[in-house]
Amino acid sequence: MTESTPLAKAEAAVTEAATNTDVIRLALAAVELAKTAQQQAPACGHHHQGQDFNAKKWVTIGGLVVAGGCIACFLAAALALVAVAVAVGGTCATACVLILRAMWRDLSKGR
Repeated sequence: MTESTPLAKAEAAVTEAATNTDVIRLALAAVELAKTAQQQAPACGHHHQGQDFNAKKWVTIGGLVVAGGCIACFLAAALALVAVAVAVGGTCATACVLILRAMWRDLSKGR
C-alpha cells in the first residue's frame, strides 16, 4: 500500500504481528472499528432542521403582550382613581361629621 494514513499503518502492523494471535485479533478489531467509524461519519451535522420563522405567530404574541399591558395600565389607572375618590369621600365625610358635631353642641348649649 502506498497510503501513509493511520489506517494503512495499522493494517501493516497487523500483518507484521502474525505470531501473536491475541494481538492480531485486537488489531483487526481496531482496524474494523476504524473502518466502520470512517464510513458512518456524519456529513457536517446538518441533520436537525429547525422550523421556519413564523412571523404571524410572533406578531400575534406581540399584539397580545401590548394589549395585556394596556389593560393592566387601564386597571391601574382605574384603581388609582378609585383610591382618590375614596380619599376625597373620607375627607368630606370627616369634615361633615365635625361640622355637625359642632352644630349639635351649640344647639345643646342653647345658643
